Amino acid sequence: MPDKKLSPKSWVDKYSNYLFNFAITRVNDAEIAKDLISETFLAGLKSKDNFKGDSTERTWLVSILKHKIIDHYRKINSKKGKAEVKMDYTSEDQEGDWLEERVADHSDKTAEDNIENSELGLAIENCLETINEKQAQIFRMKTIQDYDTEAICNVFDITPSNLWVIIHRARKSLADCMDSSWFKN
Repeated sequence: MPDKKLSPKSWVDKYSNYLFNFAITRVNDAEIAKDLISETFLAGLKSKDNFKGDSTERTWLVSILKHKIIDHYRKINSKKGKAEVKMDYTSEDQEGDWLEERVADHSDKTAEDNIENSELGLAIENCLETINEKQAQIFRMKTIQDYDTEAICNVFDITPSNLWVIIHRARKSLADCMDSSWFKN
């Protein structure tokens, strides 16, 4: 049974190397990794009364760090903290634009644009019907219905890391399906 008592004074000595190695493989930037570890230790201190002792101290800190990493990517990936997909089908030599930045102003849509958007929506729905059911449900909840990560994790009894893996797999399956059905035409 894990110890129910935290020892914040020893965190830096005991866990900083482990947490750094964990973070650096996910953010690939030493300064950002160090910042995330500092934020993790601060969050741990602030929420130490919430530690139930169901896991080890290190596991608890890693869990906090995972959330900090997810928050980091949310901040850098979108003006609104919601963009998750980077795509550019118009140019091969550019890195790609955030989808939100490429969406045209809704006020200048033509009837043809509306028809094309309806067809694209149907194509996406058709593709969602062909992929793994759990992946499709989670993709819909997160991307289309804008559910909170924590809510989805609670519904499916999964970790945030597992959620992002499932969404990644759903996106890959959808992209393959869309490539063969929508973009081929």
